[in-house]
Amino acid sequence: MLNHQLDEIRRLQLECEQYDGIQLKLNWEMLKTRNSKETNDFFHYEKGELTGYLALYGFGSKIEICGMVKPDNRRKGIFSNLFQEALKEITDRRCKEVLLNAPAASPSAKGFLQTTASSFSITEYQMKWNGTEPMELDHSVSLIPADPSDKDLEIELDVQGFGLAREDAEDHYQRVTRDEANQFYIILSNTHKVGKMRVSHDDGEAWIYGFAILPEFQAKGIGRNALKWIIKQEHSKGYPIFLEVEAQNSNALKLYESCGFRSFHAQDYYQLDIQAALSHEKRMRLAHRRTDSVVFD
Repeated sequence: MLNHQLDEIRRLQLECEQYDGIQLKLNWEMLKTRNSKETNDFFHYEKGELTGYLALYGFGSKIEICGMVKPDNRRKGIFSNLFQEALKEITDRRCKEVLLNAPAASPSAKGFLQTTASSFSITEYQMKWNGTEPMELDHSVSLIPADPSDKDLEIELDVQGFGLAREDAEDHYQRVTRDEANQFYIILSNTHKVGKMRVSHDDGEAWIYGFAILPEFQAKGIGRNALKWIIKQEHSKGYPIFLEVEAQNSNALKLYESCGFRSFHAQDYYQLDIQAALSHEKRMRLAHRRTDSVVFD
């Protein structure tokens, strides 16, 4: 994606967030490393200004959708038109799942979702470290930078830790390793490689992603100590520290809270019934054609 387009998207995001009092999850690490061979971004301009934007984020066989419309230009069908364009693109891909991503506190997003063939799937919390918990470390646990020889382990951890299909995990690995803002770590327990973690730096913030421990090494305090290790490192560099967790993952939520993280934003995901959405879109097009063909005496 071109730099001026990224600037336009960021300005529109800022305006929407300030107006609605929300935070949009636009996956900037993906926007900055877009594959120009695929159509993932849909724009609407009025008088040279970006007033509507919708993005597709591909994770192997799964696609997530997020978008926004300038507050003064809403209720004009802009997002609906962008959504219909995106549906055409989605049908050309072999995706098994489509998720619509919406801030939990956004009335406009909820209003649009009611017009789609979608059902609630999960809530994801964004959390920030409050900086008050003591960071006593167990030195039997440490983190080392990952290298290409760790690829198979990282993919296996995504399969076992996050339930990804192996093909999707491989696709995810290829995508995130292209982003220079990412730092990858392997978690060691007494010299054994047992887990992984990724830290992304953007806009003066440190975000923790892909935190996973092999099942046979879980519930041993390794994850807690690895998390403390990375908190101490990033805090010493002056970064505010953030992470994301699904609400249904109660064990991870408790772990993060015990290490000083607190929720500050919720993001809802709705699963789209692709066939029903396509049928609805087809009916709408036919209705428009019939209207256009009517002759009034």
